[in-house]
Amino acid sequence: MKRTALITGSASGLGRVAAERLAQDGYSIITTYRHSRERAESFMAELEEKYQITAAALPYDAAKRESHANLLKQCAQIGTGIDILVHNAGPYIQERKTMAEYTVEEWEYMIQGNLTSMFLLARGILPRMRENGWGRIITMGFDQSNIAPGWKYRSAFAAAKSGLTSLTKTLSIEEAEYGITVNMVCPGDIVPPYKEMNHPDRKEKTEVVPVGRPGTGGDIARVISFLCNEDSDFITGAVIPVTGGQDVLSKYR
Repeated sequence: MKRTALITGSASGLGRVAAERLAQDGYSIITTYRHSRERAESFMAELEEKYQITAAALPYDAAKRESHANLLKQCAQIGTGIDILVHNAGPYIQERKTMAEYTVEEWEYMIQGNLTSMFLLARGILPRMRENGWGRIITMGFDQSNIAPGWKYRSAFAAAKSGLTSLTKTLSIEEAEYGITVNMVCPGDIVPPYKEMNHPDRKEKTEVVPVGRPGTGGDIARVISFLCNEDSDFITGAVIPVTGGQDVLSKYR
């Protein structure tokens, strides 16, 4: 059976490598973009030619409520149901600021883009998955979001992702009877030069990561690929750190 994966925000960064990996696995791909339409469409054309799958790039802004319904409507218009959702898109404010320094607009932007977006997309996608008796939903967290840690200067992002962790677990319970698994992947600190790398250069060393090398987008993509596999059906409600050990050895924190 031909299945379709929607990977939001996958024109660049970690999502881009995940989209290519799922295309390699034989899934049809839908990516979303906010500003980089040309790059997204070029990427989809590349995947179609390379892996002989169908692919499409659609506009989407995770922080805008109307954008979710528009995305699902466009998916329906091109005749594509969603069997796999990898919700990778989500805003992040680079500026370091305390909670008291956030404006109401910034706070709502972060919460809606990282948490409410999942509610709205999943609500629209779940009926088809239930009808088919099969589905995969994967959310993206951050290192240790499972324990709702305090994160100085990142209050809105941390609150939204910690809430997303709870929502992921709740959905996994509610949807298990329908053959739908819901899991979260938590990348470690993967810096920009490595985000779009597939296979790590194992000769490159770092003392920051216990395994001794930098993490890459490929490390995240391989976990996502397995969670989408038929053989992963006994894994649901899991929050999986992919950090090279940074999350378990406090001396590296």
